Amino acid sequence: MLEKAKQQVAQKDTVKSTTTSTGNPLGKLVSAATGSSSLSNEDVISGLKEALSVGTTNGTNKLAAVDGFFKDAALKILMPAEAQKVEKTLRNMGMGKQVDQAILSMNRAAEEATKSAAPIFLNAIKGITIQDGFNILKGNETAATTYLKDKTVAQLTEAFRPVIEEALKKTDATKYWTTLFTTYNRFSAQKVNPDLPAYVTERATAGIFVKVGEEEAKIRKDPMARTSDILKKVFGK
Repeated sequence: MLEKAKQQVAQKDTVKSTTTSTGNPLGKLVSAATGSSSLSNEDVISGLKEALSVGTTNGTNKLAAVDGFFKDAALKILMPAEAQKVEKTLRNMGMGKQVDQAILSMNRAAEEATKSAAPIFLNAIKGITIQDGFNILKGNETAATTYLKDKTVAQLTEAFRPVIEEALKKTDATKYWTTLFTTYNRFSAQKVNPDLPAYVTERATAGIFVKVGEEEAKIRKDPMARTSDILKKVFGK
């Protein structure tokens, strides 16, 4: 839908963040792609903000629900690759139930932490500028999500860590993990990070952006995903 617009923008070396001499460059950019002459800069910025708002709301709601991570085949948090040998050994020793409980605990912690993402995302969405709008329009189908990740990943990590730590403590998952893999690391050249909260935090934040990116792509491609007038106006063909 925006391919023609993206090609036009790519021909320009630089884009100014003000519009004093160009009127409404964002509106012209999207109008060229959609055939509409009624889009203003404000329309486009509002549309991008709405797309991110809808995408983050839908994405985080899905992952924050019970089994949001645990039953998502692509995002389920498993033992890290370097720990899979240990996992296999433990299962062979009859400790499969404990391993399964540890995996469930990691996913439950991620689901709980995801509930705190909304205000962080909202603050970043409010700050989108005209220059940001150009960069997003020139990008791929998840460019808005990439913008959001750049703006929020550090804050999300900081916010998620204590929530995940607390959730893991309730099941003794952290204690078990630390004891197990600190011992394992003494005898293995391939080290496992004994900091379980750090691992789960990293996987949780990565999972959120995957899900938000999926929602953004839907809005760009699927008319049924454009649930407001501004989304239909900006992203409609």
